[in-house]
Amino acid sequence: MALRRMMLCLLVLSSVLHTLTAHNDFFTSIGQMTDLLYTEKDLVTSLKDYIRAEENKLEQVKAWAEKLDSLTSTATQDPEGFLGHPVNAFKLMKRLNTEWADLENLVLKDTSDGFISNLTVQRQYFPSDEDQTGAAKALLRLQDTYQLSTNALSSGDLPGVIHKSRMTAEDCYELGKIAYSDADYYHTELWMAQALSQLDQGEESTVDKATVMDYLSYAIYQQGELERALELTKRLLKLDPEHQRAKGNLKYFEFQLEKQRKEAAERKEKVKEPKKSDVDKREAQRKRSKDPLPERQRYERLCRGEGVKLTPRRQSRLFCRYYDNSRNPHFVLAPVKQEDEWDRPRIVRFHDIISDKEISKVKELAKPRLRRATVHDPITGELTTAQYRVSKSAWLSGYEDPVIERINQRIEDLTGLEMDTAEELQVANYGVGGQYEPHFDFGRKDEPDAFKELGTGNRIATWLFYMSDVAAGGATVFPDVGAAVWPKKGTAVFWYNLFASGEGDYSTRHAACPVLVGNKWVSNKWIHERGQEFRRPCALNEME
Repeated sequence: MALRRMMLCLLVLSSVLHTLTAHNDFFTSIGQMTDLLYTEKDLVTSLKDYIRAEENKLEQVKAWAEKLDSLTSTATQDPEGFLGHPVNAFKLMKRLNTEWADLENLVLKDTSDGFISNLTVQRQYFPSDEDQTGAAKALLRLQDTYQLSTNALSSGDLPGVIHKSRMTAEDCYELGKIAYSDADYYHTELWMAQALSQLDQGEESTVDKATVMDYLSYAIYQQGELERALELTKRLLKLDPEHQRAKGNLKYFEFQLEKQRKEAAERKEKVKEPKKSDVDKREAQRKRSKDPLPERQRYERLCRGEGVKLTPRRQSRLFCRYYDNSRNPHFVLAPVKQEDEWDRPRIVRFHDIISDKEISKVKELAKPRLRRATVHDPITGELTTAQYRVSKSAWLSGYEDPVIERINQRIEDLTGLEMDTAEELQVANYGVGGQYEPHFDFGRKDEPDAFKELGTGNRIATWLFYMSDVAAGGATVFPDVGAAVWPKKGTAVFWYNLFASGEGDYSTRHAACPVLVGNKWVSNKWIHERGQEFRRPCALNEME
């Protein structure tokens, strides 16, 4: 029996460890984060049970105290007379020898065991510091990409929001601290200023104004605004005259300002500190952090729906049609709806191409296998995680379920391309502010070994299913040509990454914009060169 119990414990432990391994990097997948809501709900239920047990215990103690209060008040008025009754004498002995000990046991009884045990078990599934930091950085990314004010984010006023949620001054302070730890003084200033504003408005908080102003003044100083930093430091010292760091900063800031004035006097110039705009500060922060993305501004504008280069002339060349791919038997009687999204590169969208039932099955198969999405390291050629790709993905083979096999066949019928050499269906779910910054799907000439291990050549084309609607954000954008394609559940987009000559089409550099509000699910099929020799013959012109 003991052996059986031990085996059962090992089985449970193994299951827990497996789940722990599967559920890391929570912030990178909204789909898996939903499990945390049920974990928290279970903890709240357990906590309420504990509170009821404590209240019941206190009621018993209170009733005992009230009974004894009344009894002792009467007894002490005539102690000898009271104890002259033999029953009263007996009951006094009994109370002090037995009943008070019972009361002591009741008071010492720990009703928290059930709650603490549950909390200990559930803590194994809690997010880590990395998750909290990742979610915080996602908010900063959304703020920048969609040009949101700190007040809009703090008050929860976002487009398409159903469940509105406000940030406390403490939340704003924590966000500012995370930015500060990365030497991101631009966002430190924004969020410490928001925290201070909410505290000034009378919000009750565990965070005090002096601490917030300390961070804020230093962040402002680091961005070159000495006079503002000095002004804030003086305000801090009025609030806390004994603040040691503020005292030191006050002397340093005054010294630096005086130094500037003397230098200006020698040059016979008037000292005037220029007021820096948020745009200037953000650009300076980008340079400090050595942002590797040269087209950042163009990319973010497209994500906001700005800068789309769809002229009337170009629009006139885009059409919708019923499509059967040269009378493919599967679509002769029921052609699909195809829409031109862009001309160069040619991007087409297929409407109502995957059913809700198929989407549910794909998500059901993928969800238990979701892992942090990886990218090819161009130096090592190995797969690695990256901050510019925030999502989780899983790979599904046509052999494991008829639905996947049917989807693969549908892609082959509509594209006319061989699927045997294509990669498995990749399913991706984006996390908080989930994104994939501008990248190429195909291997460039400086990456000759990108897909060498597959032995199927380069990625000739990309097929992308949208398996959910997205309330705000989440577009697929092509920064080099100014194109933007917005998610629509049940549709798919398709484009060629290579010209018919086999040369890479660099205009297909694309990105998945951060998800502002909602839950984005996609699945994609990367189709390779091998097997397409007669399906898409090589062209004589390099750029055809």
